[in-house]
Amino acid sequence: MKLAQVLGQLNQIEKSKFINSLDRVCQSAGDADKKLAKELNSIDGQLKSASSNEITRLFFAVRDHYIQYLRDTLALEGPQLTLLTNILSRDGNCVARTNWIEALYDQEHKRLSNMSKALEAEIKDASETDRFDRGNRLSIYQDCFKTAYFNDERVNRQARISDDERMILNILMDRLDINRQEAAAIEHLIVPVPASGVLDALNTLREYGVVFISKRNNKVFVPDEVVQVLNGIQGKALPDKYLVRILRSMSDPELSNVLKAHDQQIRGVHRQEKINYIIRAGFSVHNLLAEDMHDPKSGISERKDRLKTMIDDLNLEVDKLGSKIEERIELIVSALNAAEEGEFNSLTSSGFKEMLTMLETTEPPVAKRLQETFEIEPSDAIDTETMRALSISPVDILYLYSNEEVKTIRSEMGLSKRKEPRMAILESFASATDKIIENYELLAQRDLKGLDTAGVQIREPDLGAKFEEATRALLGQLGLNVDEDLRKQLGSAKDKMDIVVSLSDDDVIVGEAKSFKSGEYSKYSSTSRQVKAYVNRCEAQGKRVQQVLLVAPAFSQDFIEAAELDADVNISLLEATGLKKIVEAYKARRNPKFTAKLLTKGGLLKADLIAKSI
Repeated sequence: MKLAQVLGQLNQIEKSKFINSLDRVCQSAGDADKKLAKELNSIDGQLKSASSNEITRLFFAVRDHYIQYLRDTLALEGPQLTLLTNILSRDGNCVARTNWIEALYDQEHKRLSNMSKALEAEIKDASETDRFDRGNRLSIYQDCFKTAYFNDERVNRQARISDDERMILNILMDRLDINRQEAAAIEHLIVPVPASGVLDALNTLREYGVVFISKRNNKVFVPDEVVQVLNGIQGKALPDKYLVRILRSMSDPELSNVLKAHDQQIRGVHRQEKINYIIRAGFSVHNLLAEDMHDPKSGISERKDRLKTMIDDLNLEVDKLGSKIEERIELIVSALNAAEEGEFNSLTSSGFKEMLTMLETTEPPVAKRLQETFEIEPSDAIDTETMRALSISPVDILYLYSNEEVKTIRSEMGLSKRKEPRMAILESFASATDKIIENYELLAQRDLKGLDTAGVQIREPDLGAKFEEATRALLGQLGLNVDEDLRKQLGSAKDKMDIVVSLSDDDVIVGEAKSFKSGEYSKYSSTSRQVKAYVNRCEAQGKRVQQVLLVAPAFSQDFIEAAELDADVNISLLEATGLKKIVEAYKARRNPKFTAKLLTKGGLLKADLIAKSI
């Protein structure tokens, strides 16, 4: 969940600790950062009274300072916060109830303790003849960690691992071929992680501006932007969900190469077990792609060609390919990190819902896969809203299935075998949305018979929601920034806006889509109260509503006159056929010239003139 969305769901008290942490960072940065000083000056009044939008802008302005502040602060704390931040930054754990976080912590602590005991036995059994076998390498890391940790006590300071010492230990860990999970287990032998006190640790993280805690529903929120910061501090170039994609695109021999590079057994180890081990181990993505996956005898050109193939296999859109191995690896990493928003926009909410419904028929069902892979609490609903809140996209879900499983699903759906199976499945649900848009006018008029004749199957209770989604999709095709995250942030249980078009950081167009069965839409008084409530809610959260846009099959003359005479809000009216005509004209032009200002003229918009002006 984005920071702006999290802030929009909490009261001022629940946001206060995060604001205080930003305030501390701003004070420590002083006058040296001119960009930060400019952002602070743009906030009207005290930081504590800043709007959610202003706080979000400030976070991005202060982000580099915030990273260093968090890195230094967490380095001073004990191992409990390290373990807890590792859990909170994992895919699917950014929104969870406090008691579920406690349960996950308990599971992780038991795993860590068991691994510590196993590694302790391995260190004791280390061969005295081979000075560099695995047991001795583990022993070297243990001795170095002890020295780094207890050195502070020699100069009468509290024992801890500084950020500089951690960097050296990370290099040592890499050179000794000890993975991140094993290093944490060895450290647990020296500085035991407490088994209890999770709530106190959560409150400490809240003080540091890492998490938000809602007292109303006992939920913990870690914004996506903070998760990215925590991943960077932990040395993770990619979230695990993207690493899974890379591993699924590797062949069995390549996965075996990775295991062999780290002295792991490969005989009798199944493909999924190899993938699971690599994910848990926390290997460097750059090392995996540059060295580990390749045959040691392969040359530079062969490795570059393999990375080019991987870019194609992952369906990544890149502007240039890069001539060096490191450049191609960076392209893969940056493209995956930037993929989320586009993947969410690839399907409408109804298309996403239909995909989840279809995948629920698989064995095991998609809900079970999601709960196990992303550690989602069993009582949480597995729906599109939850998936978006947890930043789990439709493509992430399809990668829960092995390559063979998605091929089977593609065949059962009767889709072409020429396309990559995951993309074929995704496009099939996207094309269903296209069919709805083709019959947009029938949808606006709630013409079930006409839709059925056109081959569009929709239940009558779903007509309104489908019309809203189709309207958002059409406005998006005009190049407008139809901001779903902002719409959810600005809305409430009572006031749910159908459309929010973001014009700038502060300016928006708020829209309402009204499907109507009989003739012209004429209910101006009720619609007026509705949109005025939207405007008030937006302005309370620091947004300026430049225009209200109403879309309906047709409007009565009384409705048009009332809208034109309304002095409280600026309202533009657009008929469904007119919107479709504008979009068709936009698509027909090679270099269309469309601007959101064309929708802000007020009154009944003349779609024919707008279409000609494009």
